[in-house]
Amino acid sequence: MRIAVLGAGRIGTIHGLNVAASPAARLVAVADPHRPAAEKLARMTRAEVRDVDDAIEGPDVDAVIIGTPTTTHADFIERAARAGKAIFCEKPVDLSSERIAACLEVVEKAGVPLMIGFNRRFDPNFAELRRRLVEGVAGEVEMVTVISRDPAPPPASYVASSGGIFRDMMIHDFDMTRFLLGGDEVVEVHAIGSALVDPAIGQAGDADTAAVLMKTARGRICQISNSRRASYGYDQRIEVHGSKGMLRAGNIHRSTVEIATGAGFLADPVQDFFLQRYADAYREELAAFLSHIRSGTPPAPSGRDGLLAQRLADAATASWQAGTPVRV
Repeated sequence: MRIAVLGAGRIGTIHGLNVAASPAARLVAVADPHRPAAEKLARMTRAEVRDVDDAIEGPDVDAVIIGTPTTTHADFIERAARAGKAIFCEKPVDLSSERIAACLEVVEKAGVPLMIGFNRRFDPNFAELRRRLVEGVAGEVEMVTVISRDPAPPPASYVASSGGIFRDMMIHDFDMTRFLLGGDEVVEVHAIGSALVDPAIGQAGDADTAAVLMKTARGRICQISNSRRASYGYDQRIEVHGSKGMLRAGNIHRSTVEIATGAGFLADPVQDFFLQRYADAYREELAAFLSHIRSGTPPAPSGRDGLLAQRLADAATASWQAGTPVRV
């Protein structure tokens, strides 16, 4: 599978290196308006630096991976779709649900596969939790709890253009709850939020500490809590409570080594950045994308998954701003 990567920043580099390391793919081209970044990734992967048009439309390109800024995603998806390429795009497709819906119409008309980068579905621990959930180990699902806390907040300048904590950060958790619920869609969202970490984030009109309570069509309860600060590392946990028991996936520590003294047991800190915590997930995500393309099966997470997660983020934002629950 011959692939072009659009965007040679942090996430584009991750995808580019994973493509270069995959026996099932070859990185053909890298495109980025910041040419030094494109050249650096191209050197690391033995790819060619091209402009965006050549990268998307090149006859030697089978698929395009989009790791550019969010505001460009929908446009690049449409251009790649019209060029007949398979598409992988980082979340979100756009900050506007209406724009996402219009973009998906173009993709559907072109008849090309589109996969959205909700990488946490591919984390080995979370994937194993869902496998056991589907097997019925915990019985009928009654409550889903997702905890996601970053080590440190982004600058307020980023927050101003991010779409807010619900669209930028919690959207991963909205997708994860939908993934775990297996088709039982959320019908009601109640969100609260505060700026407790950085006053500048509040001044920019966003929250840095947020929680959401949701109810599904079948009455199941979902809880999500996010914080832009966790002094102990990158906190990523899931708990699913069911009629037969509870499934839980905990944090990944830097090592499994512990020391025991008279003061108690001491373990290493949890991993402190998403690139380390989800390194396996990014590799598995790429493998899944390539497998879908080769087999002709519809990719998942799909463009529709991206749209429905965005609608939940919209509902949470509206609920937080209004101070009332919102029907979805």
